[in-house]
Amino acid sequence: MSPFPSMGKMLILLGIILVLLGIGMTLFDKIPWLGRLPGDIAYEGKKIHFYFPLTTCIILSLIITLIMWLLGRR
Repeated sequence: MSPFPSMGKMLILLGIILVLLGIGMTLFDKIPWLGRLPGDIAYEGKKIHFYFPLTTCIILSLIITLIMWLLGRR
């Protein structure tokens, strides 16, 4: 008997999440509008380039929050 039975389940869940994130990151290149939404901040000067996808972050946060809320309602 393992002294940490829930640790194994947590590691499996973390592994699944990492695999899903990896798949998502490879598919983000296929979605041309993701990261170029109105409200994303982009500044290009002579020697500096700054980009912060504010709107994209907010939308992804809302989607992830909705998914987590739906999974928590079991």
